[in-house]
Amino acid sequence: MTQDFLQTFILLMLVTDPFGNVPIFASALATVPPKRRPKIVVRECLIAFFVLLVFMFFGSHFLKALSLSEASLRIAGSVILMLIAIRMVFPHPDGVLGKQEGGEPFIVPLAIPALAGPSALATVLLFSRDTTGEVLVHMAALGAVVVVWLAVFLGAERLQKVLGPQVMTAFERLMGLILAAMAIEMLLGGVREFVKTL
Repeated sequence: MTQDFLQTFILLMLVTDPFGNVPIFASALATVPPKRRPKIVVRECLIAFFVLLVFMFFGSHFLKALSLSEASLRIAGSVILMLIAIRMVFPHPDGVLGKQEGGEPFIVPLAIPALAGPSALATVLLFSRDTTGEVLVHMAALGAVVVVWLAVFLGAERLQKVLGPQVMTAFERLMGLILAAMAIEMLLGGVREFVKTL
């Protein structure tokens, strides 16, 4: 159970990429008064948590309604993860998630898609097919990830000043490399599931 918790925690950390999203949060909150920023961070993190939780519980019903197999979801999720990983390793001018609009953020782009993006949603949808005990472990891991989100984003300004842009970039590229490896593993898992159905 502990191993499952750690694996889920690490996977969710990678797909939500809080450290890589620090620049997005910093730029999105740049025009917001400093006293208002912590409230927005907490609100956006809770919205993302709620969205992922809903997908975790009702994901299986969503799959059945659309007649989607676990294999197709794994393969589709792996492709999305790989695209995000490539943008993390080889920075794009528009950032990992594309261009972001200005103004005070509400749901978009911080909660969705920065945190609860396609890759994270695809990941928790896979969790919804597990047993009740495993889902509870996944919930605990998601809760722990939310704590990390809050710690990282509430201290984002200080983190950037302490580590500097070069260290932040290097860390994001390292996470991109790990995410690429996990995307390949997810792809292989999807192919294995598909082969079993033949």
